[in-house]
Amino acid sequence: MEPLLQLFDGTFNGISTGAVLLLAALGLTIVFGLMGVINMAHGELMMLGAYSTFVVQNGFKLLGNPWKEFYVLPALVVAFVVTALFGLLLERSVIRFLYGRPLETLLATWGVSLILQQFVRSVNWVMIAGLGVFSLLFFGGMAVLKRSMPRFPRGAITVLFSLSATIGVLTGVLLGKQFRLAVTKPWFGAQNVDVTAPEWLRGGLALSNLVQLPYTRLFIIALTSLCLVCIFWFLQRSVWGLRIRAVTQNRSMSACLGIPTDRVDALTFALGSGLAGIAGCAVSFLGSVGPNTGQNYIVDTFMVVVVGGVGKLVGSIVAALGIGTISYLLGSGTLANLMQPIPGLFEFFTIFANTSMAKVMLFVLIVAFLQYRPAGLFPQKGRTVEN
Repeated sequence: MEPLLQLFDGTFNGISTGAVLLLAALGLTIVFGLMGVINMAHGELMMLGAYSTFVVQNGFKLLGNPWKEFYVLPALVVAFVVTALFGLLLERSVIRFLYGRPLETLLATWGVSLILQQFVRSVNWVMIAGLGVFSLLFFGGMAVLKRSMPRFPRGAITVLFSLSATIGVLTGVLLGKQFRLAVTKPWFGAQNVDVTAPEWLRGGLALSNLVQLPYTRLFIIALTSLCLVCIFWFLQRSVWGLRIRAVTQNRSMSACLGIPTDRVDALTFALGSGLAGIAGCAVSFLGSVGPNTGQNYIVDTFMVVVVGGVGKLVGSIVAALGIGTISYLLGSGTLANLMQPIPGLFEFFTIFANTSMAKVMLFVLIVAFLQYRPAGLFPQKGRTVEN
């Protein structure tokens, strides 16, 4: 392949990789920029989105042709809704009590990520039934307590939680004994699962006999562009977007002006989580999906946020595309092949012509960059820095 064609092909694949990173980083940028929450479970939210896509795909397969070829749009909606609801639950039950304590949020969300990984490996009908009974009793009991006793003692919550958990566990045990393998078999297990791209996403756009642009990667780039447009419109043109930007600039003043900051926090976390679900749906088209899928992206996603500048949408775009392109050009050996006429550089780039060593070089470059611009490409200014 000619050098220019090699460079074009490598750059395109790098941009498509950067598009996946950007999708994953969009939610983290919004959450980290507004709330200062270090969400280590963001990768697992991507995993939930990928598994939601797998479930929707299997559901459409039962409908047969031609419906099974059109599962992508419903899968995107389901992935967004599932992860947004889980993010809302996570914010209301855990994160809201840890604002202003970044170390505690890091540890708590890391624990949530481990729980989600094990949940996906072990989830079955027994677990779902037990969780359903627990949720019904606990949250229903909390609603009754708040209505009947506005100032109920804190010990009542502990007692209610213990009773609900005990009844939920007993329900699961009884179901397991009654139906055995019918309800105890894991839905997914520890092995990876495959999401098959529909017929219209297979193949590629041939630019020449040697260069072909895969439809899957073109779709991911288009999906990322659409998400960017929607997020920009939401933040700049909608009422809740205005409230989010106000809270980002000055939380205390926004609260004094009557903006419900707690609702803004919940909405922001749900939105960021939903975007992670869409990213998981996109990732599922690039390879198999497993319980550890999110761990492959969480570090790169944080790198995008830090390099671009915390809370900066434009910075995330530039950083994601740059990191994705550099990583692919190094790891695929494209740069090494281009440097063949120059012996010293050829040997140097050959050392980094694999995924793991390319990531090492990328880390070195990012560390060197942060020495020069510690606040990222687009640092925060004005009142945002003061807060």
